[in-house]
Amino acid sequence: VQLQASGGGLVQPGGSLTLSCTSSGIGLDHYQIGWFRQAPGKKREGVSCINPRDGTIDYSESVKGRFTISEDKFKNMVYLQMDSLKPEDTAVYYCATSEILYYSPVRTQVFTPDLYLQWGQGTQVTVSS
Repeated sequence: VQLQASGGGLVQPGGSLTLSCTSSGIGLDHYQIGWFRQAPGKKREGVSCINPRDGTIDYSESVKGRFTISEDKFKNMVYLQMDSLKPEDTAVYYCATSEILYYSPVRTQVFTPDLYLQWGQGTQVTVSS
């Protein structure tokens, strides 16, 4: 099973990027999918997640209103549309899957990294002028 995140790059403040997450071995619609990010010297933080089982979507306060998560079940892809990017959004972004949250979602734990067992390799997002 392999997860792959892609779509990162260098963008100016205020710009947009769309990240993609796909898997070669599993159907993503059978897992809760989370997007996390980690900046140098900082802890990994949850950004957004989606539960295909009930359609629940969550965003961290830092990205709410700017980022949009979506899924394409036919393409087995999950996307993270990032708009109005800020320098503080600079980080390596990861997608990850959680089976436990898919079946037993706990809203206060949707961004707990330990509940996500499969991780992609990460894609770098740099927001700079």
